[in-house]
Amino acid sequence: MIKIDNLYFSELERQIIELGEPKYKAKQLFEWIHNKTIDSFDEMSNVSKSTKELLMKHFEFTNASVELKLESKLDETKKYVIVFEDGNVCESVYLKYKYGNTACISSQVGCKMGCTFCASTKNGFIRHLSAAEMLKQIYTIQKDIKDKINNVVIMGSGEPLDNYENVVRFLNIINDERGQNISMRKITLSTCGIVPQIYKLADENLPITLAISLHASTQEKREELLPMAKKYKLAELMASCDYYLNKTGRRLTFEYIMIKGFNDSILDAKLLSELLKNKLCNVNLIPCNYVKESNISPSTNLNIENFKKILLEQGINATVRRELGSDIQAACGQLRNNFLKM
Repeated sequence: MIKIDNLYFSELERQIIELGEPKYKAKQLFEWIHNKTIDSFDEMSNVSKSTKELLMKHFEFTNASVELKLESKLDETKKYVIVFEDGNVCESVYLKYKYGNTACISSQVGCKMGCTFCASTKNGFIRHLSAAEMLKQIYTIQKDIKDKINNVVIMGSGEPLDNYENVVRFLNIINDERGQNISMRKITLSTCGIVPQIYKLADENLPITLAISLHASTQEKREELLPMAKKYKLAELMASCDYYLNKTGRRLTFEYIMIKGFNDSILDAKLLSELLKNKLCNVNLIPCNYVKESNISPSTNLNIENFKKILLEQGINATVRRELGSDIQAACGQLRNNFLKM
């Protein structure tokens, strides 16, 4: 059976025509699925019974449901454990900002990257998520908050560029004007730096925001944090970033997790400034979360502010990420890990 909610509009249109149905019905169906975000053919009030019966013989919906939801008492953050039809789970987060509602979604069940500061990788990699499963995370959050999601960040469990084809499919469907019509300029994709895929993404010329998980200004320190850095050296990563900038003209975000006593010194800040000199970019300084398996702790507020000051003095735009949902394990992978231990 074909997953109807995983199809591009053009694919759905072709399928409908092949079934002998009028071409216009594809638009009807696509709008029901991706604009009204229904979960079954029975909910399509303007589709005939005979057409529904025909559709049910050839298509099915992707099933997903909320297994667990936590709501922050500190802010309006909500975190969801979402279970799919095969029993695997991922986590998604709703974040309320002044500029709109944001959904942070996962791209994989688990992760194979092995980053030392991230809880997502601790239980290993299970499988990729389909585009429909990524879409379901957003649709599920919207139904729960009874409001529209305005911004999407692909920063949950998994490495998006390791699931390249499904992620690009997701981006195009969520952007489709017949569906959610979320501007690609309001979508951020975070990667630990799979160099060949950065070149490939640049050639797609999608106006998303690409965030690079840099986290260190030297090859040696980066290898300690991100095993992927051993395969794709820092110089190679920077070359791919230059290609991306030249190809797209889009400002890059460099994510830099602040770890006490490891990468938060004045020297680290100066080395980072030199590395990013003359690049169209923003540095997002992130106080690290405590991950008991890794025995790391966040930098002090003073160190973070001093680090930021040096970057600004060198002409590099820098911000400190605001922490949300700290009381509900809103960091990547934490809730899923605890859920799996239940």
